[in-house]
Amino acid sequence: MNVLVIGGAGYIGSHCVRQLIEAGHRPVVLDNMDFGHRKAVAPEVPFYEGDLGDSECLGKILEDEKIELVMHFAAYLNVGESVNEPLKYYNNNVAKPIRMLQTMLNKGVKKLVFSSTCATYGIPERVPMTEDLPQSPINPYGQTKLDVENMLKLCAKAYGISFAAFRYFNASGAAADGIIGEDHTPECHLIPLAIWAALGKIDHLTVFGDDYPTPDGTCLRDYIHVDDLSRAHIAVFDKLNTPGAQYFYNLGTGTPASVMEVIKTVEEVTGLKVPYEMGKRRAGDPPALYADSSKAQAELGWEIQYPTLKGIVETAWKWHQSHPDGYKD
Repeated sequence: MNVLVIGGAGYIGSHCVRQLIEAGHRPVVLDNMDFGHRKAVAPEVPFYEGDLGDSECLGKILEDEKIELVMHFAAYLNVGESVNEPLKYYNNNVAKPIRMLQTMLNKGVKKLVFSSTCATYGIPERVPMTEDLPQSPINPYGQTKLDVENMLKLCAKAYGISFAAFRYFNASGAAADGIIGEDHTPECHLIPLAIWAALGKIDHLTVFGDDYPTPDGTCLRDYIHVDDLSRAHIAVFDKLNTPGAQYFYNLGTGTPASVMEVIKTVEEVTGLKVPYEMGKRRAGDPPALYADSSKAQAELGWEIQYPTLKGIVETAWKWHQSHPDGYKD
C-alpha cells in the first residue's frame, strides 16, 4: 500500500518507515521537523516538510501520492510540559488531528493507524495491564491521546473510518544496524540518559525515588523495542479493510524492569559505570506499569523479537557508539 507516515522523521515514525519498506509497502513521510531528523529517512522515500494541521498541504499529498492509509506519529509527548502548557498539547494533539481527519475524509482516505499511549490508563487498577482497564489519565498528554481515541470511535461509527490505536509502553532501542536511533532534544527517556551518563555527556542520572513498593524500591516499567512496535502497526493493516472497524492494543513485553535494573544493564552492555543520584519521587509516577499484550499477539500474529532488556539496550548502545552526537554526526 501507499502509506503516509505523519511524523515519519521522528523516533518511532522513522523506524516504522523502514519496517514498511521491508514489508513491501511504499511509505511517504510528512513531518514538520519540530522534533524530526531528515537524516532518519532514507533519501529514496518521498519526503514532505509540512504540518498535519495544514489541510491544503495534507490534501495534496493524499491525492498526489495516492495514499491508502495514514499512520499518525506526530503528537507532543512530554508529560511535564503538557502540565505546564496544556493548550500547546491540545492544539497539536487534538485540534490538528481533527483537521487531519477532515482532510482524509475529503480525499476518501478512511484507514488510520494511531499512536496512542498507556498514559490513557493513568494509575492502573492492576498489572499487567489489559485493554479493558478504566482509562483515567492523570496528565494533559494522556488526556489528549484519550480524547483522540474517543473521537476516532465516533468517526468510525459516523463516517466508516477504520482505525487501530496502539497504546505503547516505553519505546526503546534502535535499529539493529545502528543506522537510525533515538535522538530527542531534550532527552527524557531513561535508557539514552543512562548511556549519556555512562559516556560522561551528563554529570549523572537522577533516579526519581527509591521508596516504591517494588523489589529494589525504584519504579518498574515495560521497555519495548521500537522495531517490535513498528511491526505491530503493520500487522494490523488487513484488519482495517472493513469500514468502521476499530481496534485497541497494548504493546509491551510484559516483563517490567526497574530503574536500577536499567542502570545495571547499561553498565553490563557498555562496560562503563553509570553515575547516578537518588532524587525525590515525581508526582504521578505509579510504582509499576507493564503490559499484557496477549491480545495483539493473538489477533495480529505479532511476535516480540526483543524480549529482553539487554537485547534492547545493546541496540541503543550500537546507535550511540556510531552516532555520539545523534543525527548531527
